[in-house]
Amino acid sequence: MKISKIFPLLIAFISLNAIAQDGPFARKKKEQIKALKVAFITDELSLTPDEATKFWPLFNAFEEKQQEIKKQKLKGYLNRMDDESFDKLSEKDAATMLTQMESTEDELYQLKKKFVNSLKGVISPIKILKLKKAEENFNRKLLQQYRDKKLGK
Repeated sequence: MKISKIFPLLIAFISLNAIAQDGPFARKKKEQIKALKVAFITDELSLTPDEATKFWPLFNAFEEKQQEIKKQKLKGYLNRMDDESFDKLSEKDAATMLTQMESTEDELYQLKKKFVNSLKGVISPIKILKLKKAEENFNRKLLQQYRDKKLGK
């Protein structure tokens, strides 16, 4: 494995320790993780400077909108769903909430579809597929580091 691929992962693993902790530094740590993700994706996709100039504004806008949808809608549904809420929820209310959740999932899907279409003029289809894989790999490694830290490995 190339050192350019190992270095971002090493930094991501080290930085994950801070992300798992709550406190005043959480925002800074999230920014560090974002920077590591940018480095990881740039390396995995082998973006040229011209591609990177066009790609990152699209990617950042997509991620921001995706997070906004998740934060406003999906988390709102889940936060209202504690054990007591389920016991008191009528079938009609549950059906309504389920429809709203499906609508939100569809909104996220349409956003992703629009994002992929916008990427087609910026990077090759192969790099679009590599992006999906790179995001999954980054998230998997981040999650594994979190698990290792929680288990004291």
